[in-house]
Amino acid sequence: MRPQFLTGADAAAYVEDGMTVLTVGMTLVGAAESVLKPLEERFLRTGHPRDLTLFHAAGQSDRQRGIQHFAHPGMTRRIIGAHWGLAPTWMELISNDKVEAYCLPQGQITHLLRDMGAGLKGHLSKVGLGTFIDPRLEGGKMNARTQVLPDLVELVNFQGEEYLYYHEVPIDLCLIRGTTADEHGNITFEDEALKLEVLPAVLATKHFGGKVIVQVKQIAKAGSLHAKQVVIPGAFVDVVVVSDNPETDHRQSSSFYFDPAYSGDIRVPDGEMELTPWSVRKLIGRRAAMLLQRNATINLGTGIPNDEIGGIIAEEGLSNDILITVESGVYGGVPLGGVDFGVARNMEALLEHSSQFDFYNGIGVDFTFMGVGQIDGHGHVNATKFSGKSTGAGGFIDITQFAKTVVFCTTFTANGLQVDWNGQRVRIVREGKFKKFVNRVEQVSFNGVLALERGQRVFVVTERAVFRWTPSGWELIEAAPGVDVERDIIGQMAFTPRISPTLARTTPRIYQDHPFGLRDLLGGV
Repeated sequence: MRPQFLTGADAAAYVEDGMTVLTVGMTLVGAAESVLKPLEERFLRTGHPRDLTLFHAAGQSDRQRGIQHFAHPGMTRRIIGAHWGLAPTWMELISNDKVEAYCLPQGQITHLLRDMGAGLKGHLSKVGLGTFIDPRLEGGKMNARTQVLPDLVELVNFQGEEYLYYHEVPIDLCLIRGTTADEHGNITFEDEALKLEVLPAVLATKHFGGKVIVQVKQIAKAGSLHAKQVVIPGAFVDVVVVSDNPETDHRQSSSFYFDPAYSGDIRVPDGEMELTPWSVRKLIGRRAAMLLQRNATINLGTGIPNDEIGGIIAEEGLSNDILITVESGVYGGVPLGGVDFGVARNMEALLEHSSQFDFYNGIGVDFTFMGVGQIDGHGHVNATKFSGKSTGAGGFIDITQFAKTVVFCTTFTANGLQVDWNGQRVRIVREGKFKKFVNRVEQVSFNGVLALERGQRVFVVTERAVFRWTPSGWELIEAAPGVDVERDIIGQMAFTPRISPTLARTTPRIYQDHPFGLRDLLGGV
């Protein structure tokens, strides 16, 4: 049976009340705006479809588009996803109990899709043990409204070991995006910036008898597409929508319509790459990068790590010495940040999304650099929920649980922090309103006790201090020159760390507004 070729509005009519809709994307990459916009318009005009369940892995928004189109009370009753940090309306709905909300680790959702597509009832994994995903803590339930609902994650014992079992989520309709469809519905992805988890999503949907809608930019004659370039065979496609305004509705990423450097078609000369401007975030990124070792394979999470460390490695001429990976499947190159997270230029390789998490879960990167919101004296870290607002886990739990070295990058305080430096020392001009080193984290995204059992090395790097996690608790191992340890570090913490007997002062080299010779400092701790 050949697919139907419909307008976005006609395809949106396939979505009926009460359906579970699976969307595939990351930030705005993969967002099928030519279908999402008329779907939202239909609800605002008629009140239908309503009571939907939205199911997704990575965060899929640039604060305005993507899954934001579903963010209306009544339209969506339940959301099951991994990240909403770039979807502010969703964070408001979740924190205000306007929707049922489950957060599951991003990689585990991609693996669950793959297992459901293979006919299995769920997915067995150690990812999430000891975190808020664990049903002994919160079970991934993100608000009071969801607490009374059945668990989607179950603690099980298998061959004498604890695992989490992620239950199947039946899917009625899958909405994805490719570049070209031929007349038989075969789909290629040549202009897309990422491969994502499209095939596992499609197979999982077809397993439950659901419909697959694909948005593309163009149609090709049947049989004219190279077989190796076909990502989704036409046999699995029910509806094809050709975007009628691709510059707006089929953007390669939020910030640009199309650039061949981000789809791997060309490589940009290193001299043409813009470097990140000098800032306290770059200062933190520089000190964090000093923990690296040559020939390491690393991961960069959202925030300071992805926005700064990739550029620092390139600026310091170490792109051939350090292999950067991003959870989206990227290997090598310089990743973008913010609303374009997941995309990179000058990539060496690009894996499918679920395969990337096979690597993170099964082998583990040498180093992962992650942002963080709260740290407590038990070694627990919160990167997922603050003042009741849920950004979600994304790939944070998947990656940090098995990385050999975990480096958390953060300012020491938040909201209003002002720092000055003159090339020789740091001065705290004004503290932020909120302390990040607290008595108890609001939500456990990373479990320090289990990290010790796994033998992981764990650090926290800030603009004024570096800490190492030890069996005796957090140990202050380095302070910035010009910083008073008692006043500026311990005085801004809700618990007292151990002070290293060999407490060091940060090298003044990192405060210079030019390349600082990172190659000579690698493996500094």
